[in-house]
Amino acid sequence: MRMLHSNLVKKLSLFLLFCSIIFSGKAAYIFIPMDESQSNHLKAYGIAFYAIERDVKVDWLLNYQGGSFMIKQHAAIEEECNIRGVSYQLIADVQSTQILQSIASPEVNQDVVRLEKVPKIAIYSPTNKQPWDDAVTMALTYAEIPYEVIYDEEVLANLLPLYDWLHLHHEDFTGQYGKFYASFKNATWYKDQKIAYEKLAKKLGYNKVSEEKLAVAKKIKEFVTAGGFLFAMCSATDSYDIALATDGNDICQHMFDGDAADPSAEEKLDFSKTLAFKDFTLVKNPNQYEFSSIDATQTRRVNPKIDFFTLFDFSAKWDPIPTMLCQNHMQVIKGFMGQTTAFKNQHIKSDVLIMGETKASNEARYIHGKLGNGTWTFYGGHDPEDYQHKVGDPKTDLSLHPNSPGYRLILNNILFPAAKKKKLKT
Repeated sequence: MRMLHSNLVKKLSLFLLFCSIIFSGKAAYIFIPMDESQSNHLKAYGIAFYAIERDVKVDWLLNYQGGSFMIKQHAAIEEECNIRGVSYQLIADVQSTQILQSIASPEVNQDVVRLEKVPKIAIYSPTNKQPWDDAVTMALTYAEIPYEVIYDEEVLANLLPLYDWLHLHHEDFTGQYGKFYASFKNATWYKDQKIAYEKLAKKLGYNKVSEEKLAVAKKIKEFVTAGGFLFAMCSATDSYDIALATDGNDICQHMFDGDAADPSAEEKLDFSKTLAFKDFTLVKNPNQYEFSSIDATQTRRVNPKIDFFTLFDFSAKWDPIPTMLCQNHMQVIKGFMGQTTAFKNQHIKSDVLIMGETKASNEARYIHGKLGNGTWTFYGGHDPEDYQHKVGDPKTDLSLHPNSPGYRLILNNILFPAAKKKKLKT
């Protein structure tokens, strides 16, 4: 009888201990999985941002269930997860410890990065975005991440140091108005845009739009060198580097700036001034919708049905930065076009890190580099969920694509500046 009583006491004690762990400790952390089990990947980034805005501990678990988040439990954050439709689990301290211990094992390609700083985000975009909408603006809006819109006046007024992260809207830094001349020179939006750009250049003290855009490009370069984070998509990638390489040499034909281009401008290109690209040639024909040989759009022969690019697998413990930027629930991402779709590998500088590529066509889609104390990332294509976005097409409704792996790459770059800095081991 005594033995029976003793066994019952032991069992009861174990049960109570179990209950204490489950019930008292289950609210220790909010675990947000980022693998296929997540109902809304894009809004999950907004939850992480929401937490660090409120000084709540957030750990980004690199390569663990698709780059999951572990957040100190708060009722407000849990409520936001429910409101925004983000999948989560409540876990106890003992479970979080087990996760961290498994990640710490040298045998697994995983790591933990603490998100601790709220990055101040700027979107470089004109007031009138015609004819394009902007994937990054849409991603931030859908994820409910705050940002501010700036343009040339703010950049040239030296306001960039007020921000941590800068995105370049679909933009032409060469002064050729996106090279829309052949197709849209008679369109009202094109005429209005040209007039507005010319007025702005004059207002800011420049004779030509190309001169004003070059000044903006140089200010952005200073911002990165000083420690800023730059992210660009589509034509803002190659047109930016082209502007830096020309450095005042006139590459614009008369319909763009009223006089002829410098016939020797190409020979004067200085690739030492660019961030990503080298040894490219200019597309001088004003009627051709292309800036240079950097872009693979017009030369690639890829069936849209099998157009994919593959993310590289980096070492989380040794190369945390590219690992952060490549977090995803899919390693193979469906391709999408833009004015600048992909970068020909032969034009990418040797010190540039390729993070995503279409190997069969020898082109990169997602590249990264360092300049001074800052970094930059270029992402080819215009809209990850609209294969061939055309002028006049409606913007993408992200509520129809809450698990978009292509859009996740954009949002990785948003959180990257929030990470506690770790020294690279390579």
